[in-house]
Amino acid sequence: MTPALTELELSDIQHILLTRTPALTGRYEFLTFDTPEGGRAWVSALLDKVQSAADAHRTMDSSDRWVTLAFTWTGLRALGVPEESLATFPGAFREGMAARAEILGDTGAAAPQHWLDGLAGDDVHAIAILFSRTEEQNRTSIANHDALLARTDGVRSLSHLDLNATPPFNFAHDHFGFRDRLSQPVMKGSGEDPTPGSGAALEPGEFILGYPDEDGPVVDLPQPLALARNGSYMAYRRLEEHVGLFRDYLRDNSASADEEELLAAKFMGRWRSGAPLVLSPDKDDPELGADPMRNNDFNYKEMDPFGYACPLGSHARRLNPRDTAHYMNRRRMIRRGATYGPALPDGAPDDGVERGIAAFIICASLVRQFEFAQNVWINDRTFHELDNEHDPIAGTQDGTLDFTVPKRPIRKVYKGIPAFTTLRGGAYFFLPGISALRYLAGELR
Repeated sequence: MTPALTELELSDIQHILLTRTPALTGRYEFLTFDTPEGGRAWVSALLDKVQSAADAHRTMDSSDRWVTLAFTWTGLRALGVPEESLATFPGAFREGMAARAEILGDTGAAAPQHWLDGLAGDDVHAIAILFSRTEEQNRTSIANHDALLARTDGVRSLSHLDLNATPPFNFAHDHFGFRDRLSQPVMKGSGEDPTPGSGAALEPGEFILGYPDEDGPVVDLPQPLALARNGSYMAYRRLEEHVGLFRDYLRDNSASADEEELLAAKFMGRWRSGAPLVLSPDKDDPELGADPMRNNDFNYKEMDPFGYACPLGSHARRLNPRDTAHYMNRRRMIRRGATYGPALPDGAPDDGVERGIAAFIICASLVRQFEFAQNVWINDRTFHELDNEHDPIAGTQDGTLDFTVPKRPIRKVYKGIPAFTTLRGGAYFFLPGISALRYLAGELR
């Protein structure tokens, strides 16, 4: 039995697990390793650029760039990790996201054969997440990484995705205009206190390997411990947002601009400002949406059991059922990410340009947390005893499903919900601790 860690080793945990950086731009670089030596040299060269949670917290106000490294299972193999170690990783991670498309509901236009940038193939070995505060620093970070690749044999870029904040917002807003990432779990020992309504702080093992989780010590960890310690898993999802289609649907199914905004809020479960429908059911309240001490301070079972304020099938209610879900503390996930593509100006017709969110869902168990959410909360037609619905924002849609808005005396059912978002690619990554990066670079062998 592997002895459990007790206190968070902040200096050994990659910053993305515990900090949300003030980045406004950046790039996701997807790498392939042609030789183990090349891959290890690339990791070694970036070791001093990767910030730990302790580093990021200490330098948040002064830093203007943040680097994160993560690896697929085939990437760990390409680095030369022994087969006996590779076999100790969970089956879902070994198979990869593309192989589990049916489980995840990634079908039709979202199926792996339509994914971009080679993400469905086995030669996606690693990702370098390059976040920057400014465009100038972003150009410098990209140039430095390009130079590293040019002088390092056996490693090359497979593809990349350039990121940018959505004017006039930042990475905390999506292209539909909604404030995002308002309800994140808090870990015990992180130094952060949960905001009202966000739930109690959770055991670190729900997100980071080597620590006790909500059920106690975790014994089934990848081996060796030097590789697993302070690591986690990331599910990467690149979701194109069909902004023109979303606006058209709202307009075609509403009698006024106010009704458009209300329908948009019903789909999401919050107003665009972030104000929750449970607390502000009839109109937006930007002050409420911007107040972290109030914008999560609600429940569903007592305050809105039938969904008259926030529909039972809305995006926010599906992805965080709160007090209406069993084992909720074992389903929580950390979400990080950014927007990509130019903003579509208000009133402009669809321009055919891809834009969306490229997000990472971080958790200790891909199956228990991420895959459960995808399969049951997002794409189960009978979620909350509904009849023929998927998540209206993130669910797989083919034009045959509905969305129900409970209302007295007669509910409103919207038929033929189109796909407001489409998955354009994804992958499962292992996010090592800082010491594990040294192990992968060959420095701890």
